[in-house]
Amino acid sequence: MEAYVQKKSAEELKPPLTSVGVIGWVRSNLFKGWFSSLLTLIIVYCLWVIVPPLIRWAFIDSLWLSTGAECQQSDGACWSIIPANIRFIAFGFYPYDEQWRPFAAMALLVALLFYSRNRNHWKKSLAYAWILGLFLMGLLMKGGLFGLIPVETTQWGGLPLTLTLSIFGLTAAYPLGIAFALGRRSKMPTIKMLCIVYIELIRGVPLISLLFMSSVVFPLFLPEGVTINKIIRAQVAIILFTAAYIAEVVRGGLQAISRGQYEAADSIGLSYYLTMRLIILPQALKIVIPPSVQQLISAFKDTSLVVIIALFDVLRTTQTVLSDPKWMGFSAEAYIFVALIYFLCCFFMANYSRKLEKELSTEEH
Repeated sequence: MEAYVQKKSAEELKPPLTSVGVIGWVRSNLFKGWFSSLLTLIIVYCLWVIVPPLIRWAFIDSLWLSTGAECQQSDGACWSIIPANIRFIAFGFYPYDEQWRPFAAMALLVALLFYSRNRNHWKKSLAYAWILGLFLMGLLMKGGLFGLIPVETTQWGGLPLTLTLSIFGLTAAYPLGIAFALGRRSKMPTIKMLCIVYIELIRGVPLISLLFMSSVVFPLFLPEGVTINKIIRAQVAIILFTAAYIAEVVRGGLQAISRGQYEAADSIGLSYYLTMRLIILPQALKIVIPPSVQQLISAFKDTSLVVIIALFDVLRTTQTVLSDPKWMGFSAEAYIFVALIYFLCCFFMANYSRKLEKELSTEEH
């Protein structure tokens, strides 16, 4: 009798099947109250209306290897626009028979970025590898040596131009932004005022205006007969613009460091340079990893604005393809492809920042 009572009590204490497992999760997260239930039903209805037609358009009725005329007769997505024009989208007006060179240059750049992901590789040898890699990339793109046909920068375009403007722009802007952040906190009035004026002035104007100035206004001040490549001018504008925002991000990290850190450095006789390099900046830069990466991602996407000064980045080459009568009307497919490129690059940066932040937090503990 006693065993029966204990068994009965255990069964009574056991939670009902509708409160555990998948059913329990659905009830507690999707149908918890009338408002939650109504919202769930509305979302399910919207998905039912949107998702099946989208799948049919993107996959079932889509064409992948066809001509533009065949796509015009189809109700599905015309993904054929990508393989039919991939070389122009990727490399622009770069000579067709020489397009292996920008492809090799971009492969080398990706290899260097992948190798640099590991913090154990952050040694002097990595710096030498980057110097050699940059020289080889420039040689491949420009030519003129070792039997490579010279290619003017006016013919550069597509993905190599986008990656060049973004990677070199972000690489140069970060240390420059750190310098401006330190200058803004300097005790020397002249340096402090110059940094404040620069940061506030650059942050007060859009990137488009700087690109226009670099492309249209700046050449007017050059001596007669002196010209500077348009790509270089755009690159400098992107660097100066991004550095101003990075400076404010880094300044926030510097302000988060307690005064005791500075006093401890002074007590052991460290100079200003050693204090910043060994104590303050490592802590401040670790604090601002998330906002720094957010700013770098925004700057990477802003490089697409160079289309307004007639530089054929990957967005501009895509727009040129869409102006071809054979492929008119398939802008959605083309822009989805370009968006995927930008998404993968941004996802790589965000994922690496989380990995780096986790590693640094682990080392701290």
